Amino acid sequence: MKLVHKRRTAAAALVALLSLALSACLFAPGRFGSALDVKRDGSFRFSYAGELYLMPLMKAAEKAKFTPEPCYDDETGEARKCNSADLDRQRSEWEAERQQDAKGSAAMMGMFGGVDPGDPEAPGAFAETLLRQKGWRKVEYMGDGKFEVDFMLEGRLDHDFLFPTIEGFPMANALVQVSLRDDGSVRIDAPGYGAGGGMMGGMAMRGIMSGAMSKVEQTSTEADADDMPAIDGTFTITTDAQVLANNTDEGPQQTPVGQTLTWKVNNRTPAAPTALLRLAD
Repeated sequence: MKLVHKRRTAAAALVALLSLALSACLFAPGRFGSALDVKRDGSFRFSYAGELYLMPLMKAAEKAKFTPEPCYDDETGEARKCNSADLDRQRSEWEAERQQDAKGSAAMMGMFGGVDPGDPEAPGAFAETLLRQKGWRKVEYMGDGKFEVDFMLEGRLDHDFLFPTIEGFPMANALVQVSLRDDGSVRIDAPGYGAGGGMMGGMAMRGIMSGAMSKVEQTSTEADADDMPAIDGTFTITTDAQVLANNTDEGPQQTPVGQTLTWKVNNRTPAAPTALLRLAD
């Protein structure tokens, strides 16, 4: 059984469906610091500084490098040393996959503000898009889908707030969302600061697809699942409003100007940060 060939075939068959999954997880944090200050009068300030991954660019960078797969004996299934014919075949399959990915990448441009993720100029175009928007003070591309960013925005909570929102991107996952309620309370959720960087929707879709595959085909999908950005950050909420609920380990900490909620975030974070505040009537 040619396991390598089956893995590559399975990966190629998943390109279209995984493209849909990616639309649910465009962005992921890396190493970062993020803070949200909410006042009882509804004024707020939000900041995010550090690494921000654009997942389609990260995947495009990974696929741009040829990495030989392990080879196995057709009779016994045991690992063996790859010969030149094996490597030639693998490279040929990889090149065919790249061509297929290029077609899928072009078809996905509508979801990425007209930017083709496979285009070498895509990172620069994405950075320019962000820097045109209010709040983005720094956007520098570091390679492999990773940007170094500095974002800060302040205003009033007379409407819901999402971060990030990108001009021309009709589908994007929110790392942080602030939702207003009719009773004067405000719910704060940070799905992007939980396990997988807010990509659980995409991972769930992969899980559904892998359930319909053989064990050999699952190996390829599971390998992709492990190839996620390393998350290491802190999210802090400061407020002089009443804290109705939160899922921090230590609860609200009193300060001279109100209360502070702090979450340490990494790839093992069991639950995404959430809090419920009551503003002044």
